[in-house]
Amino acid sequence: MKSLSFSIVLLFGLLFSNAGYTQTAIKKEAIKVWGNCGMCKKTIEKAAKSAGATTASWNEETKQLNVAYSAKKTNSVKIQQAVAKSGYDTQDYTAEIETYNNLHGCCQYDRKDAGIATNLPCCSEANCDKSADKCKEAACCQDKSCCKK
Repeated sequence: MKSLSFSIVLLFGLLFSNAGYTQTAIKKEAIKVWGNCGMCKKTIEKAAKSAGATTASWNEETKQLNVAYSAKKTNSVKIQQAVAKSGYDTQDYTAEIETYNNLHGCCQYDRKDAGIATNLPCCSEANCDKSADKCKEAACCQDKSCCKK
């Protein structure tokens, strides 16, 4: 009888300790993500989930992406990088200009950093063909954001 009681207590102890552990492993976070419309919402949420978010909900008005994720499987950096790779700037990551330019017209929002892309002086120069070789020489193009490869 003692061994049965001990086994039951041990079983309950394991169940309750495991339940407490899984609650602390889930992290919830709000991330600022630029975008405009329902199409943006779908793409942003899909990108966040592809990076390991268990839930993702982007608000078009507040520009807040609310995510929940397992801290053991992913983190905010990976989620933001995935969103940026889909063409949307986040609070910490900027989407590549080519990816942004491939967004649907209604999805192209005012960029958080207006200095990127075609606002660079070398990109507007008549002699700039936006090739990778020219960007090696021009100081303002060192990040290659205005070059087409």
